[in-house]
Amino acid sequence: MTTSAADAPEPGISGLSAENSRLRAELTRRHLVDLATGVLAAQLGASPADAAEHLDSLSHATGLGIEDLAADIVNAVGGTTAERLTRTGSEPAAQAASPVTAPAEPATPPVVFSTPDERRARRAATAAETKDTVGEAAQALLEGGLVPLGAGSLWLWRRDAWGCLRLAGHAGVGAAEAAAWQWIPPAAPPAFRSVLSDASPVWLDSGPENGEVLPGPAPHAARALLPLRLRGTTVGLALVAWPGPNPFDDPLRRALVGLTDVAGTVLDAADSPPSAAPVLVDVLDALAHPAMLLKVAPGAVAPIVEHLNENAVAALGGTPPTEDRSLALALPRVHADLAHLARRAHRTGRTQRVARLPASTVPEPGDPAPLLDVRVLPAGDERAVVLWHDTTDPGLASDRAVSRLQSVALFQDSLTGGDTVWSEQAYAVFGRGRDEPPVPLLGLRGLVHPEDGEALTELLRTLVERRTGAQTVLRIVLEDGAVRHVRVAAEPLLDAGSVIGLAGVYQDVSASRRTEAALTATFDQLTAVRTQAELRHQLALQLQQAIVPEVPDLQELPDLVVAARYRPAAEEYRVGGDWYDVQPLPSGKVLVTVGDVAGHGIDSVTGMVALRNAQRGLACTGASPRRLMEWLNEMTLRTSGRPTATAVCALYDPEDRGLVWSSAGHLPMLLVRDGTARLLDPPHDILLGAVPSYAYQERRTALRPGDTLLLYTDGLVERRHDGLDHGLAQLAAAAERLSGYPANEQVERLLAAATGDTDDDTSIVVVLVR
Repeated sequence: MTTSAADAPEPGISGLSAENSRLRAELTRRHLVDLATGVLAAQLGASPADAAEHLDSLSHATGLGIEDLAADIVNAVGGTTAERLTRTGSEPAAQAASPVTAPAEPATPPVVFSTPDERRARRAATAAETKDTVGEAAQALLEGGLVPLGAGSLWLWRRDAWGCLRLAGHAGVGAAEAAAWQWIPPAAPPAFRSVLSDASPVWLDSGPENGEVLPGPAPHAARALLPLRLRGTTVGLALVAWPGPNPFDDPLRRALVGLTDVAGTVLDAADSPPSAAPVLVDVLDALAHPAMLLKVAPGAVAPIVEHLNENAVAALGGTPPTEDRSLALALPRVHADLAHLARRAHRTGRTQRVARLPASTVPEPGDPAPLLDVRVLPAGDERAVVLWHDTTDPGLASDRAVSRLQSVALFQDSLTGGDTVWSEQAYAVFGRGRDEPPVPLLGLRGLVHPEDGEALTELLRTLVERRTGAQTVLRIVLEDGAVRHVRVAAEPLLDAGSVIGLAGVYQDVSASRRTEAALTATFDQLTAVRTQAELRHQLALQLQQAIVPEVPDLQELPDLVVAARYRPAAEEYRVGGDWYDVQPLPSGKVLVTVGDVAGHGIDSVTGMVALRNAQRGLACTGASPRRLMEWLNEMTLRTSGRPTATAVCALYDPEDRGLVWSSAGHLPMLLVRDGTARLLDPPHDILLGAVPSYAYQERRTALRPGDTLLLYTDGLVERRHDGLDHGLAQLAAAAERLSGYPANEQVERLLAAATGDTDDDTSIVVVLVR
């Protein structure tokens, strides 16, 4: 059975993307029309079918497209009708003169016409409501509604039960910047606190004051911070940023409030997961040609597409994959070749190159454009970068053709007394003026680098004696001492068996030679940097293990039994800054501490060592946990690298079994009493190293014999795609099940049942009161 090219389905993601784009556009249109139909049905007391027919009649009567009319109807009940009714001169005279009603009974309520900007905003809001993820909804709001207002980026945070903000979606923002603002604690920054506490927008025409750091392209760039509300409750926060300063007049403020109203509803969609390699993603997005980031996990059947830059999305059909991100779906005709190149790149540590994929030069009807000048580079232990060019872009193709022509020059030499003729480009190749005579091939010896003299001799011997064509690359020394690499390809001119001249081309290949040399030097440098980084990571791992042992001895203290465990990160390069300490003091009291320095690697480990040692020394002063936390905060601000950290310090007094404790933005301690677990609500204090001279609070909790107290770090409960509340609830349930077990067995079982999946390191301390 044969299938014609016209009937054959489009291959891979290009066909699926086109169909997906069409269906999404139709879904957005249908959603807007359905909203307008519902409004008419309610206003007219008609059935949905009659309302739909009435909407169609109105469209014909007004001469408006049905989408524009639907936008007008929805806008009329969206809270801005009064503003439009009081507007003068902004609508066409024919529309403003008298509202249009349908010719059929019952009479239609007046249709108040929207401006083009209002219609565009309504379509953007409707498109956002149909998206699957918050990130897609943010992109729809930015492109359709905010960019026409001059904005450049949109951030949407969801508020959790602890008052923290988690970035749910963004648009117009680099991956590295998004990763830096993934979580925002409830205590900072002040602009965020103001929006959440007052439930009203904050307008910053020229950026934040007093040096406050906020997301955005520049300190002086305008920003609008708006609360996101749903059913009367503030559920999150939106930040809109402009490229530079921008005044917020009343129309702009109303437009922003209207657009962000819908953002509160889209927070019900799934979060857009943060990039696993944000810096690399930003680099790929800055490239002017297609680029793809692959995850090549050991033992995986096929690589997974982690990221496509804008040019790659366009080359593969216009819509990035959202669910099935397999390489086989993205590039079905070449996925096996690319997978082989990616694995070879990892195995050898070298860039893999191929001129064309697929290798066939005779495309079948309907085949997508081939991948040209493909390069596959190893990028870490489980990732590879794929770069290529696509000739379907006429601009890039023209640039490549011109650059090739500019470096190629024709020549013709006479061996019978005639002249040498150069094309215009040859003078530029040899760095000579047009008023200087051209140099014949036989006379190039004076311009050739001495080490290339033998290559020139062999070329001339082949042309003149063997009477056949040949080519070579010669280094030409210019008058100023600069050296160019020139490829010479020539053919002998014969007459009755005798060589009477030579004809050929000169090609300046200096750029490619310099590129090869630069790539070689860059690879050598990257190899040296990687070796140095491995040494740093190994040192950090050894230092971490020396300071915080994985399985310390069980400690039996007055009235207390303490067991602790430390689990390193899943990957050595992610060695982190977790620490714990159990310190009996001369006063008879016992100080229990758990902390986590932000980041990974040698810097976070050295910061951890500095904080832990400082805490042990300061504890001997007998100061309260609140005072210890204030000292540690000042010391963190003065530590090299300016680390930040969370910590909880708890001081136990055996005299009255009282526990006085203070928290610097750390996860709440868990108390198990009589088989029931509850989280101890911590003071809402900021993390260490954030601001100077911060006054920390402290709480007092009375403990009883039989109580169990758990202190831990986020690696125990934090999951990539679940809220923190879910992980804390699972920890509480596990602690209740283990109530009554010995301390050592509790800590082992809790660590084994840990739900965290971020591959971060984890510390846990179990304290039993006897």
